[in-house]
This record gives sequence, structure tokens and C-alpha cells, in this order.
Amino acid sequence: MKIGIDATCWQNNRGYGRHARSLLSALVRLDVDNQYTFFMDSIEGMETVPSEVKVQVVRTSLPTAIAASSTGHRSARDMARMSLAMSGRGFDLLLFPTVYTFVPVFSRAKKVVIIHDVIAENYSHLTLPSTTARLLWKVKVALGRWQADAIVTISDYSRQEILRRFKIAPERIFVVGEASDPAFRLLDHPMPTPRLDALGVTGNGRSVVYVGGFSPHKNLEPLISVFAKLASQGAFSDARLIMVGEYEKEIFHSYFGTIKKQVDELGISDRVIFTGYLPDEELVVLLNLSTVLVLPSLMEGFGLPAVEAAACGCPVIATTASPLPKLLGEGGLYVNPAEPKELEAALIRVLESEGLRRHMRQTGLAAARRLTWDAAAEQMINLIQKVAEQ
Repeated sequence: MKIGIDATCWQNNRGYGRHARSLLSALVRLDVDNQYTFFMDSIEGMETVPSEVKVQVVRTSLPTAIAASSTGHRSARDMARMSLAMSGRGFDLLLFPTVYTFVPVFSRAKKVVIIHDVIAENYSHLTLPSTTARLLWKVKVALGRWQADAIVTISDYSRQEILRRFKIAPERIFVVGEASDPAFRLLDHPMPTPRLDALGVTGNGRSVVYVGGFSPHKNLEPLISVFAKLASQGAFSDARLIMVGEYEKEIFHSYFGTIKKQVDELGISDRVIFTGYLPDEELVVLLNLSTVLVLPSLMEGFGLPAVEAAACGCPVIATTASPLPKLLGEGGLYVNPAEPKELEAALIRVLESEGLRRHMRQTGLAAARRLTWDAAAEQMINLIQKVAEQ
């Protein structure tokens, strides 16, 4: 078969891009029976595209990874160009790795659309700040669901949420899992890189780390409040909070200013480190040095930062509104995102107990090793074959 793939999110540094790069790289490496064409609208990062793939660059005024922001949108002309390119004859199947970059296509090819989660539907005002953005998102997702011969999501948890939200026939929705990149691993002797050292990450003392964006649905204000309370106690005088995530060139809705102001007003600026975006090679070191990763989101479709942390031997405290309790088991402690007291109790337990951390570390490592991108790619290959035979 000839398969066309919307790869316009290849350059995205957040979850959509990480997912697309990992899944598609494994997919084209393992699937030797089909021919793949990537449709891209930027040559940035082209050197990381698998050599087995044919690339068709569609000229647009602005790459999707920049234009499709929380405060803006792609132009109708750019979307029409991408739609026209992907609607060309000769393709048996078209794959959209995320509905975030979906455009309607007009061809007889089978269509597979991945919907990662329903966060934008359940928390629209926290993710899409304008009425226009919410309307455009609603229309785009509706068109994606309507055109799809099969809808894919990234966890059983997310599948149930999609079924509940959209009332789709269960036989139309399939799960293709995620995993951490092999770069996320246990290091024998982790040492801070020069950049981490300059930021104040020395590896001394206990550190609570958060990795992700600064969107309001990430529920970071309770984390700041709880940490401030613990930081005032002598038993946690060595603890630091390290917050990793882009905040200067973020295209998704961000309330970094609110978080930074809260830190300043609570008087804990000397105990909180904002690193900005970190490349994987430095993030791996940080997670190996950290005491615990906290992911307190109101909802996560998968929770990849938690799995990456577990793969580095870092214990996890995560939201119950996610698949993480099933994915990581005793590698994590799980808290109701609406109950800061639960987060406080979990943090105290992990920071105080070396034995608990050791158990979580071993269990989390084993759980993370069970998740691989090759397994996810095999699931996608099987689904592609099933859709093609319909």
C-alpha cells in the first residue's frame, strides 16, 4: 500500500511532536511492506526523518507547528494547500498522527485519525482562551471524526473518555500505546551538565521536578502552594522544586506569568528553578538526579513525562485522572487533582522514606520497560491492515 502521513507536527517539541517522531520512526522501520510519504510544511528537523520515507514539502506561509497556536490558527490558504496535496491520487490510506493538525481531505483513501485525549473538550477555557479558538477546534475535531474510517487514541483511559464525550461507536476506536524514548534510561553515575549546574541543579539535596507545559489545566498552582508549605519546614530545608518547560516561545496556552507571580508572592523564589525547555540529553540527567516527579494535571491522556521519569528510576506522583495508575502501578503514588491535601501527603511520604523511593524506583523501571515504541508500531501496522481490508 501507499500511505500518506500528515507529518506537520514533526517539529513540535511538546507531546504531539514527541509522539509523532517516535511512533512514525518505529512504524516505517518495522513496516517493510508499505510505502510511506510524509507531508511536511517545514524543512526544519528534516535530517531526523527516516531515510525510508519519501518527503513531500508543501509550501505554506507559516509552518503548522507555529501557526496552530492557542491564540492563532492556520490560514485557509495554507490548509487548502495541505488538503490538496494529501488528496492526491495514488494513496490507499492517509494517517493523521494528531487531530491537532488535521485538515479535511477529498480522496477515496482510507483515513486514520489519532485523537490523543479530550482535554480541550473537558477544559476548553483552560486550553483555548478565545471563543474563536474553541469554535475552530470543535469544527476541526468534528470533521476529523466524520472523515475517519478509524479513530486511534493512546490509552484505554483516553478511549473511555472519548467514548463518553463523543458517543462514538466503540468498534471505531482503537488504542495504540506510547512509550518513553530509549534515551530515557538509568545512568550509572549521573552528573549535572554545565547548563544544569548553571541553573542551580547540582544534584545535592532532594528535588521535586515537574516536566511539561504551563497550561492552566496542568494544575500547577496547588503544587506551588504545597511545596511552599513544605519548604517552610526544617525537615525539608534542602528540597528544591524544578519546573521544566518552555515558557518564552510557547504556542499553547500558558499561564507561566501566574505561576511565576505565585512563586514570588510566596517567597520561595530561591527554592524554585525554572529551566525552560530542556533537550532530552539534559532531561535524562535531571530525572536521574531527581527525588520525585510530580504530574498534578486535571487530566492526562497518557502522561508521557511520568513514564519517562520512571524509565530513569525517578519515583512519580501523578494525577488519578490519567492511565498512569494502570501503566506504572506501584511505581507511583496517585492523587486526586482537586485535593491538594492528597498531593501534600504523597510528597511527604516520598521525600521522607528512602525505602518507599527504592520500591517505587524498581517497580517504575520494570513498568516503563514493558512499554516500547516497537510494540506501539506493531499495533498501528495491524490496524492499518485491518482498515485497508474493510
